[in-house]
Amino acid sequence: MSDSEQWVPPPGSWASSAARRRNMQAIKARDTKPERVIRQLLHAQGFRYRVAARPLADLRRTADIVFRPAKVAVFIDGCYWHGCPEHYVSPKTNPGYWSDKVARNVARDRDTDENLIAAGWLVLRFWEHEPSTTCADKIAAMVIARRAARGNGKG
Repeated sequence: MSDSEQWVPPPGSWASSAARRRNMQAIKARDTKPERVIRQLLHAQGFRYRVAARPLADLRRTADIVFRPAKVAVFIDGCYWHGCPEHYVSPKTNPGYWSDKVARNVARDRDTDENLIAAGWLVLRFWEHEPSTTCADKIAAMVIARRAARGNGKG
């Protein structure tokens, strides 16, 4: 396609333009900057964890940070994709599709939480805009508490 031709999305396509499609495909699903910073802070405190792992083998969903023996699953939710009450703004182009997608993400988040809690996991969710040090401190405190409750210092 030449530069003078305009890309037209196929019927039923989620992208409103070729540029929008490229932009949306470039957004990372894991290893975002907030995730990396929180992981670095936890690692510096001596914590070891799994990254982008399934807490439950039969649940096809991954947590951003998983402490298996302590049964703590951490999610760092993006403001746009998870419908942050402070920062989410419905897009101007194709708002029906994107608003529905975010609503499905939120519903899936709640379902994930319910499944993990029912299996004895502690679910910690943070927004990407929350201070990383605050998040890391809360995670560390909860992992330490869960380890103590299990009767050992590991987990």
